[in-house]
Amino acid sequence: MRLVRAAAAAAVLAALLTPTAGHAVPAEAAGGDSVTLPVRDALAGLPVDTEDRTGYERTAFRHWIDTDGDGCDTRAEVLKTEAVIAPAQGAECRLSGGTWYSPYDERRLEGPGGVDIDHLVPLAEAWDSGASAWTAAQREAYANDLGDDRPLIAVSAASNRAKGDQDPAAWLPPAAGYRCTYVAWPSPPDERNRVA
Repeated sequence: MRLVRAAAAAAVLAALLTPTAGHAVPAEAAGGDSVTLPVRDALAGLPVDTEDRTGYERTAFRHWIDTDGDGCDTRAEVLKTEAVIAPAQGAECRLSGGTWYSPYDERRLEGPGGVDIDHLVPLAEAWDSGASAWTAAQREAYANDLGDDRPLIAVSAASNRAKGDQDPAAWLPPAAGYRCTYVAWPSPPDERNRVA
């Protein structure tokens, strides 16, 4: 997916990396050869489009569905996967107990009630970046992506709601130590599943 906020994210990255003249990044040349560019040139070469939120509704992304038919929806599947201490699973996949670590604000969360599942790239940002042209099935697949552990992350409800549909240019995790990981997405699962 082409993210039209690439320039904003690139600006955040540039600020975090504070490139100097000595830094360079490899870039693909037209023939598939590798070339080296200064970081500033590589960032300047990112395509930038105008965002368009026209027609966006969160309901356009059907989410928290049971994709594998085991009785647990996407939210529950992520909660089970990212638990530091596994919750008990009852009838109809009701989860109780358990412990999670929210890297956004370095909080230890007891029980699933205060845990939200964040779409690392918010649904509204995905819409702005071209998901408005996707089919309903493609948007549903994006909103429930369990095939990759990066797009969905268990975090505190407070930090998820503070983030809302903002991109990295407008919101960064309160935990300063996690900001580079957040901006550079993907974050390694072992860093998310630790208790502070």
